[in-house]
Amino acid sequence: MKRHLPNAITCLNLFCGCLALVQVFAGRLDYAAYLIVLAAVFDFFDGLLARALHVSSPIGKDLDSLADMTSFGVVPGAVLYWLLGQALPATDLPGWLAYAGFVVTVFSGVRLAKFNNDTRQTTSFIGLPTPANTLLVVSLPLILLHDSYSLRSVILNPWVLLGLTLLLSYLLIAEIPLFALKFKNFGWQDNSLRFIFVLLAAGLLAALGAAAVPLIILLYVLLSVLKPNYM
Repeated sequence: MKRHLPNAITCLNLFCGCLALVQVFAGRLDYAAYLIVLAAVFDFFDGLLARALHVSSPIGKDLDSLADMTSFGVVPGAVLYWLLGQALPATDLPGWLAYAGFVVTVFSGVRLAKFNNDTRQTTSFIGLPTPANTLLVVSLPLILLHDSYSLRSVILNPWVLLGLTLLLSYLLIAEIPLFALKFKNFGWQDNSLRFIFVLLAAGLLAALGAAAVPLIILLYVLLSVLKPNYM
């Protein structure tokens, strides 16, 4: 029975992704964002539980990728499509450019395929993980919802959205080593970078709310690049 528990949690990730997609096309992007946060929690704990129970299987690995493709591949593309659909009518740009948001979905698929076949990514990542990418994307409608920092004109600028789409698509497949939040133990020496990141991320979230998420992802990339000898 225990070998099926991680797969059951992976299925919850997939279910949350499906529900999030429904919310996006209903225009309730804040609900979609909350569902994606929940999907990310399930995605974290399915791997954690599999390692704790010492169970793994090819089916589990494939199921995880399929769930991630929905929650962290299709959903961010749909969110960017929706945001571009809101931004483009106020410009002279053609409306079909909204479909460019799904470029992130395509590169997410490439990212997941590379991860499944790259032996270098067993304890760390090469390229931005799809959950981190998606959390950044779904934070944008949450920032718009509260807009405490008057960022609406920036976020709903089509050039900003198109530039962000291209940047995130590149980061997903870039040959940039990034640390993973996998604690083999809780000693400071082996996990100093992880502890520093978690503490700084918690502080940013407490201070800025949803507006902190893009900064946290930027911090994640910068810490990985500036301190490559973390393993």
